[in-house]
Amino acid sequence: MGFLPHTDFPLPVGIVPEDSDHSIARSTFCNNLATFCVYMGEHMRPRTGIAILFVLSLGIGASAQAQDAEKIVNAYVKATGGSHALARVQTLSIEGTVAGADDGNSGTYTFDTKLPNRYYSELILGGRSVIESYNGKSAWRTDPSGNPVTMFGQASVDMQAAAQIANLRLLNLKKNKIAASFIGHADVNGHDALQVELTNATEVKHEFFFDPQTHMLVKESAPVGGVNEEIFYGDYRRESGVQVARKIELRRGSETFSIEVKSATVNGPIGERVFDLPVKSQVKLPDLKALFKEIDANQKAIDKIKEDYAGTSAEEEFQYDSDGKVKHHSTSESTFFYMDGEEISQQVKKDGKELSEAEKKKETDNAQKRVEELQKQQAEKEAKKEKADEEGKPEKDDEDVGIEIFLRTCEFVNPRRERFRGQDVLVFDFEGNPEYKPRNLGEKIVQKLAGAIWIDEKAHDVARLEAYFVGDAKIAGGLLVNIQKGTGFVFEQEYINNEVWLPTYDEAHVGVRVLLVKGFRVTSVTRYSDYKKFHVGTISTIAPPKTQ
Repeated sequence: MGFLPHTDFPLPVGIVPEDSDHSIARSTFCNNLATFCVYMGEHMRPRTGIAILFVLSLGIGASAQAQDAEKIVNAYVKATGGSHALARVQTLSIEGTVAGADDGNSGTYTFDTKLPNRYYSELILGGRSVIESYNGKSAWRTDPSGNPVTMFGQASVDMQAAAQIANLRLLNLKKNKIAASFIGHADVNGHDALQVELTNATEVKHEFFFDPQTHMLVKESAPVGGVNEEIFYGDYRRESGVQVARKIELRRGSETFSIEVKSATVNGPIGERVFDLPVKSQVKLPDLKALFKEIDANQKAIDKIKEDYAGTSAEEEFQYDSDGKVKHHSTSESTFFYMDGEEISQQVKKDGKELSEAEKKKETDNAQKRVEELQKQQAEKEAKKEKADEEGKPEKDDEDVGIEIFLRTCEFVNPRRERFRGQDVLVFDFEGNPEYKPRNLGEKIVQKLAGAIWIDEKAHDVARLEAYFVGDAKIAGGLLVNIQKGTGFVFEQEYINNEVWLPTYDEAHVGVRVLLVKGFRVTSVTRYSDYKKFHVGTISTIAPPKTQ
């Protein structure tokens, strides 16, 4: 398997309108999309379809809550300066002083945001610095020693959500797939407040508390970089047409900081380097063309080692309606093994229940059929190779284009060396090259991606990959499919038995509109575990893998 599938991106087939039973169509589309977008797409793709079942009813109460939340947010927008003034804010830079409530130390505070999703927060206090940032591709922070490290897992998801919401300034929430719900009245420092909960596409929740009389924001609560933060605002003053708080109290974990804002600049120049990792932490980027070719060439050897392993997986899928409410939730447990680089799985449980005998037989039959197909493909490949050898001609590889498409369409920045799952890895960010003119559909889609990649140079494999669409990706001008901005994937592996990287986790947040009808939004999370030695070459009948 090469770094990317063939550049002729497989278009989704069988897509049908929202109210039809189209689990196969959605599964096919998600599979193709995930496979195309990331190097290890075979492991990332959701494997089960999504049935259209309404397990939650959006009744009058829920509609009223949404309406109340919208009114509260609109009142805040108006009080802060109005939607036109807020929409003009491209950058916001805040500088101030900070005092630690516990130790009495003082220092400086910096907070910068820049559209569409750049975020930088810095506290320098008592000889230590606390920095959290999202540069549009990866999230990073300083560790207790002051060294910058890349965030991953929930910390990274939290950081991306914080960056998105901070830059939106509570405008166009629905357009940006953020659901708002009115929670009720709450007490904030002895005063009544209206609590509104915002939930973004990755299910990160932010709590906002508004003064019922002034409509201003008095408190914000959310996980930021894996740490729960509460921020209290006061002493608002107008700056370039918008209200900015001058008194801030930050409760971060068990610590409390009092911040006095000395200056607030709206739409001042903020360079991209502000949000990137410090230059001193970066290393020289190796020859990526050579590195990716080594990874590509090593894939067959990796696929062969993987055939000695079998494991179990647990998948959880959520489907959402247009208001961000869960429309359908399903779970699935499977056993799997590998053959010719492909994961072959058999479902053993669905929504917590064992499959019936008929369903088990169907799973076995499907797995057997796929094994036979792969065996046939292998035989055909060997026959072609033998013929090419006899004729003295080089073997043609018409399956993979390789990684040239990434090298052509993307820029690679912020290289650094870190530890991931106990291994030394090379980490770097990537984003589309705006100066490159894409020549085909594949290049157009890849150019829309941004993210970060973790590579084990010694094992010649990818340890982790995180990517998302920075803008809508349209197929057939959007008439057929529109992959929505924010659609993203996370894929993680672990080095097993000191010989091979195997999947441990993948997550997909997919938003798609098809055939100009109402779109769908799905979140899928799969966890892999219980790896055991297993020889696929010895099986005569297909059954859940047995350990050696």
